[in-house]
Amino acid sequence: MSRYADIKRRAVTTFQRRVANPVLRRLPLQTVLETTGRTSGLPRRTPVGGRRVGDSFWLVSEFGERSQYVRNIRANPEVRVRIRGRWYEGTAHPLPDDDPVARLRGLPRLNSTAVRALGTDLLTVRVDLRER
Repeated sequence: MSRYADIKRRAVTTFQRRVANPVLRRLPLQTVLETTGRTSGLPRRTPVGGRRVGDSFWLVSEFGERSQYVRNIRANPEVRVRIRGRWYEGTAHPLPDDDPVARLRGLPRLNSTAVRALGTDLLTVRVDLRER
């Protein structure tokens, strides 16, 4: 990762962790991904943008394998997703062979624009949903 990309990732994640995420995850209609902390074992909730397609929920991680929620998924792929105020359980699958830029074209435009602008190492993630 280039020095510029590393500085950009640190700045964006600091802003998200301290400002944006605490506000967004409290909004009732914001989509939220809940993983289990790989070290703490505690639930970790991250606001995400994505789209449900059938029994799957698709999203693109801005920082790929360096995203904390992707690291948590690698340790334990069992997750929950809150979509339009309703929780679903599921199994998350990072898809390094999927084209994240093409995938973003099918996801909500505002979030996709932000992911493209702020992201440095995009990674597609699919969550296979089960009703709770």
